[in-house]
Amino acid sequence: MKRLTIFALTLLLCLVATPVLAAPEKLLRTITVNGQGVERIPTTLTEVNLGVEVQAKTAQAAQQEAAKRSSSVVEYLRSRQVQRLQTTGISLNPNYDDSNNMHRLIGYSATNTVSFRSQTDQVGTVLDQAVKAGATRIDSVSFVATDSAIAQAQLQALQKAVKDAQMQADAVLSTLNLTRQDVVSIQVNNANPPMPLRQMARANTAFAASPSPVIGGEQQVEAAVTLQMSY
Repeated sequence: MKRLTIFALTLLLCLVATPVLAAPEKLLRTITVNGQGVERIPTTLTEVNLGVEVQAKTAQAAQQEAAKRSSSVVEYLRSRQVQRLQTTGISLNPNYDDSNNMHRLIGYSATNTVSFRSQTDQVGTVLDQAVKAGATRIDSVSFVATDSAIAQAQLQALQKAVKDAQMQADAVLSTLNLTRQDVVSIQVNNANPPMPLRQMARANTAFAASPSPVIGGEQQVEAAVTLQMSY
């Protein structure tokens, strides 16, 4: 009887000391997909880089004439209330004549350049009058949308990117007879601001007399997201 009692106690202690194994957790199955979204919006603003380039016998004369003409151009642009008007370059360089195996200083070239933004439907007239005010070079024009339009387009491009990622996941999972469930993680990939649509130009007498119409295009705004989804 004593031996039976000892055996029962030993069996009870073994049962108490034995750990209870937890049921294994179900492995979470996920799929990771990159989605792309693109939104195209019309450009309504034009960025212009133009300037004054003057040549003279002396450095002082070249710089003074360039400053005089530049002041006239800037005064006109301010009267038109253009946006983001700023100086982009000031330079003064010697000019040499290398003919007849000689290297002779023949004068100086001074250049002052500015940039600004204007409504695209008005920029043709602005350029024409800027040339009349003294501008001798138009280096480039670029077409851009307004900041608010770009911001709205970025949101719409993000929505398209999310839908694109979901469609890709559904295409893969449905082929495997699986179903998309919850979104486990979301990553919004950084995107650079859209680049302006650039066009090169050069002012000349014909342009100043009869400016060509300036017509903007469309700007492309892109967005990307990475979604991890369970199934």
